[in-house]
Amino acid sequence: MRLLLVEALGREGFRVDALGAAKPALAALGHTAYDLAIIDIGLPGMSGLDLIRQLRQRGVLTPVLILTARDALDDRVVGLDIGGDDYLTKPFLLQELMARIRALIRRSRAAASLTLSVGALELDAQRHEARMSGERLELTGREWSILEQLVLGMPRVVAKAKLADSLSQWDKEITPNAVEVYVSRLRGKLQGSGLSIRTVRGIGYRIELEAADAAPAS
Repeated sequence: MRLLLVEALGREGFRVDALGAAKPALAALGHTAYDLAIIDIGLPGMSGLDLIRQLRQRGVLTPVLILTARDALDDRVVGLDIGGDDYLTKPFLLQELMARIRALIRRSRAAASLTLSVGALELDAQRHEARMSGERLELTGREWSILEQLVLGMPRVVAKAKLADSLSQWDKEITPNAVEVYVSRLRGKLQGSGLSIRTVRGIGYRIELEAADAAPAS
């Protein structure tokens, strides 16, 4: 079924990481800002319900679609109460699964369309405007896209591939080197702001508050 879902999601234009157990999934979700996680309850080693509990306890807000053969009311209630966003039982129709996935992603992006703030930085996602201590921060469209992804992903690492994908609206093909150029420019514009962009080798980038300014994003 995992292979079937990877193939079906790929045809719909999604980039998919497919993992067969909860522990590697927990690690991946802790390092990468995904648009959605599809989690089966019946996983080896650790159940999908325990995986969801740990994700929410760690502050991972990635939307979760629970996929399972269990159709008892108690399972559905528990799954949603511990942090699942939707629930689909097997067997299912791929058309329904895709519709639910699109709805969850739309809902998540709508929630993220409000003003985001971290330290002295404020992002108005609807107007594509950034302000630092009340003063407008001049950004290009590409710089905005990367900064938005980094802020939305806090405190996790955002994969370089995901940052490249976020630039697809500006260019058809974005190389990893191009992402590095835009990150370097952002670092220069964030100097003295109390924010820094840290490189996590082999994975991507994470935006951080300097110790004196440490506070969660809102």
